[in-house]
Amino acid sequence: MNKPLWTPSDERVRNANMTGFINFVNDRNGKDFNGYAQLYDWSITNTSDFWAAVWDFCGVKASHPWDEVVVNRENMQSSRWFTGAKLNFAENLLRYRDERTALIFKGEVNEPVRLTYAQLYDQVARLARSLRNQGVTVGDRVAGFMPNMSETIIAMLATTSIGAIWSSCSPDFGIKGVLDRFGQIQPRVLITANGYFYNGKTFNCLDRVQSILNEIPSIEKVVVVPYTEDAPDLSGLPGAVLFNDFLAPENGLEIEFEQLPFDHPLYIMYSSGTTGVPKCIVHGAGGTLIQHLKELVLHTDLKRDDTIFYFTTCGWMMWNWLVSSLAVGATVLLYDGSPFYPGPETMFKLVQDEKVTVFGTSAKYLAAVEKEGVKPREILDLSPLKAILSTGSPLSVESFEFVYRDVKDDLCLSSISGGTDIVSCFALGNPIAPVYAGELQCRGLGMNVQAFNNQGQPVFNRKGELVCLSAFPSMPIYFWQDEDDKKYTKAYFSVYPNVWHHGDFIEITDNGGVIIYGRSDATLNPGGVRIGTAEIYRQVESLEEIKDSLVIGQNWDNDVRVILFIKLAEGVEYNDGLVKKIKKTIRENTTPRHVPAKVIPVTDIPYTISGKKVEMAVRSIIHNEPVENRDALANPGALDLYRNIEELQS
Repeated sequence: MNKPLWTPSDERVRNANMTGFINFVNDRNGKDFNGYAQLYDWSITNTSDFWAAVWDFCGVKASHPWDEVVVNRENMQSSRWFTGAKLNFAENLLRYRDERTALIFKGEVNEPVRLTYAQLYDQVARLARSLRNQGVTVGDRVAGFMPNMSETIIAMLATTSIGAIWSSCSPDFGIKGVLDRFGQIQPRVLITANGYFYNGKTFNCLDRVQSILNEIPSIEKVVVVPYTEDAPDLSGLPGAVLFNDFLAPENGLEIEFEQLPFDHPLYIMYSSGTTGVPKCIVHGAGGTLIQHLKELVLHTDLKRDDTIFYFTTCGWMMWNWLVSSLAVGATVLLYDGSPFYPGPETMFKLVQDEKVTVFGTSAKYLAAVEKEGVKPREILDLSPLKAILSTGSPLSVESFEFVYRDVKDDLCLSSISGGTDIVSCFALGNPIAPVYAGELQCRGLGMNVQAFNNQGQPVFNRKGELVCLSAFPSMPIYFWQDEDDKKYTKAYFSVYPNVWHHGDFIEITDNGGVIIYGRSDATLNPGGVRIGTAEIYRQVESLEEIKDSLVIGQNWDNDVRVILFIKLAEGVEYNDGLVKKIKKTIRENTTPRHVPAKVIPVTDIPYTISGKKVEMAVRSIIHNEPVENRDALANPGALDLYRNIEELQS
């Protein structure tokens, strides 16, 4: 068994929320659990008792108690949770109303702006009153085309306090990307900033909003948050109003929190849309709330005196996850802009300056910081930092080692994995357990996650398909405009009947951890051997000559051959010597089957707006298949680099 990179101290284990929960379960259910493994096994076999314990331990606020924890659990798609309960999502996030700091917003050019819990409640109350006066009611949609700023959270809370449904995307989406999303759900109100900053540049949003209004006639009101200028010109937007002018003028308002069923729709989120029009995934208020509380309180060890910061846009599910930290009463730090502006140390400097205790980011970011040669521990004071979370793609062994060597040696590094589909995680951190390089620490409590082989049987210490065998509260309640749940069924239940098939390639280890090998739909199959793309990325991107890479499988001669595209570091020349070095590195650290048949230089690697490599779209292009939704990409022009490449014809 590998030696752990980090093991929590006895004091840390003793004071962890997870330990408190184990003691709570032991007292309440007459158990004698003394660690995570026993708790996990119980959580997936005693589903009702487990989720009821989470409800009580995390203090879910409800005006009416539940009748049954889960109904029809044996049928995943038709299971229903906490039937009879009445609650409001926003009320749970606004349970505190004191002078502690709730939100800190830092943009590229502005000084931090702070809101206390009392001020946040007041702002939400005034906006909720205005939305009601506008006619917004239960089930209506309110859309946010917004940077990651305080007003975005205020708008979401005001919307959901009424029982309306919130949906957001970040302002870097093109017009078609916005229309593909909001056009399907027909919002009544659009809340937008006038513009945003990125990498030292200013971008205007209002010209795109004008085009959006022409195409979505359901929008009755546009509320504009001044961000890049104090008094933006709204003359091109009929009926538009500035945010502060739209707020109800009264102070001291009480919010009328609509009391709604546990599965009342809360968020509409979107699949990446790289293979067609995005699917509109509808998540319920109660399922989102209780799952997030479980993950934040137990798996992240979040407490009232913590400051949590996740680098995200409000077009990525990590924004929704981060915002739920308000239910714990923690301070939530928001940042909007480039993580590398003005320099690669910017995010870590913000962690220092705001005394962040939990810092979330992407695997891509951590790898990029290491490539830039930044060693935060040598230039910054990160003493309050107790956890780093990483998601978006598998975190390499090298990045694990970088964090403990060059960031901080005493923190819980939690690689986490889940997705928009479940607005949460299948595997994530465990503050009372060791961290092993390359592994997510554990499967999430209550999540019956297995790795299936080709015969649909669970395997351990071997690669397989990530599946979930039992229902869980944060499954989507439905897809928007999905007759007879056809799209829903096809998305998750078409491979294994009544078993959630997620599309990730994983291994469950002896440590109780999980290794992620990347998307299984992008799995390479040379000679019929399944290879996860992350295995190749790990080797290639460890080389200082390589800035980025993309690997796909090309159909060739009745088989599949591995094609590696590389983006070179500045000043590096592409030549036979470099290709030999790459192939040698891959062969020595993996297997001969991982070695690419072709290594091809490119000037850009395509990514989705949420920062994920776009393997499938490139695969489609080299096979002369259509790519339907380029607007889902952060850099759609990059796809053109992969057309008609001569080296792929031989």
